[in-house]
Amino acid sequence: MSEVLTRSNAVLVIVDMQERLMPAMSNAEQATRAARIIAAGTRVLDIPVIVTEQNPSRLGPTLAEIAAEAEDSVKLEKLSFSCCGAGGFLDILRGYGRSQVLLAGIETHVCIYQTARDLLAEGLSVQLVADAITSRLPEHRELAMRRMESLGASITSSEMALFEMLGVAEGDAFKAILNIVR
Repeated sequence: MSEVLTRSNAVLVIVDMQERLMPAMSNAEQATRAARIIAAGTRVLDIPVIVTEQNPSRLGPTLAEIAAEAEDSVKLEKLSFSCCGAGGFLDILRGYGRSQVLLAGIETHVCIYQTARDLLAEGLSVQLVADAITSRLPEHRELAMRRMESLGASITSSEMALFEMLGVAEGDAFKAILNIVR
């Protein structure tokens, strides 16, 4: 059973949503929109964000609409499939002193799966932002989602995670989140 997401304990990791990769993904538009929503919402909630780029010299930078929402994020280049294999990633993550990781990005069956597996092995709680996660083939995504859930990851959505962390329908943060999700 997963623990309730909290603002003070969560970190968002957006994995490899890059210019040259996204056009090949199924449901790329939906995943991009959801990643933009979760990135904008976590900024409102003052939740740290880490953005990774797989071999950016060949695969290009993070999509502009996501990068704009995650402008204050830590950005890491990587060659490993798992973010945990990227130099400094685990140190940065541990430096936040938080144990809940929201995962968004691509590809579900490669980088997202291997990152979730490794984060779970580190004893962290992993929440998969399902509407912000995709692969080239829907079948690959579905297999990986089931596999990660069997390993102990929880499945959420961009709006579900944001409203769970808000907890109440009042205040400036609530109003800002409403404007983001509309």
